[in-house]
Amino acid sequence: MRLRFIALLVGAFVFLFPFYYMLVGSLQAEPDPSVTGAFPSPDNVTGQNYVEINKAIALGRSLINSGIFTGGVILGTLVFGVLAGYALARLHFRGRGLVFNLMLLVQVVPFQLLTIPLYVLIVRSYGLADSYLGMILPFAINSTVVFIFRQYFLQLPAELFDAARIDGAGELSILWRIAVPLVKPALLTGVLVTFIGPWNEFLWPFLITKQQDLQPLAVSLSNYLTTVAARAANPFGAVLAGACVLAAPAVTLFLIFQRRFIATNLESGVKG
Repeated sequence: MRLRFIALLVGAFVFLFPFYYMLVGSLQAEPDPSVTGAFPSPDNVTGQNYVEINKAIALGRSLINSGIFTGGVILGTLVFGVLAGYALARLHFRGRGLVFNLMLLVQVVPFQLLTIPLYVLIVRSYGLADSYLGMILPFAINSTVVFIFRQYFLQLPAELFDAARIDGAGELSILWRIAVPLVKPALLTGVLVTFIGPWNEFLWPFLITKQQDLQPLAVSLSNYLTTVAARAANPFGAVLAGACVLAAPAVTLFLIFQRRFIATNLESGVKG
């Protein structure tokens, strides 16, 4: 047991050390890329790198833009994911298998191949350039999240749905009052899976808008790291500070939700 604990402790240290080094490096006044830089002296610790980022890209506004962009994508993904997942799992209609196979096929196609057609559709056909909606729409449906919800809904006992239909409940009522409360782990999984993509996305928002007051954090940081960071007093610290700013919300979200990833008793509503 003690050897297992030591092995887990070593594994945790190896995993967490890059994050620690990134944070410490972002707080250094003078760059020290060597291993000894992981343990800087107090005289070399400063928050100036973050101050320079805030001056260059308006950090607060960029965070708000990322929140709107990512929040809109998460909302659309969960709504459409729950509806599509439930339909593919519990509704019987002609062509259901074909729709499911096409959904799996979509996951094989890289998003980069769709960038040009989507740009023409969103910007020229719909006229949604320089808008949050133009950034959100291409990511509003996530086939991976649909697959996750479908698999969870398939695990629910069929007796629950049959009993609800006998009592006269409609499909939307069954979905909202019976199915969704039993698949809360899937909701959390969908949030985390969806969050990472749009939060780190910089290509599509950059194509949609060149206005800095609309650009998400990833786009602003990309522009900062490629144009301004090299001229900073500590370019090494500026790059690490940008990485910390981008990673902090994702790490925080994981720490908040990780305790809630528990198995749900899917058969709790069935007697006997």
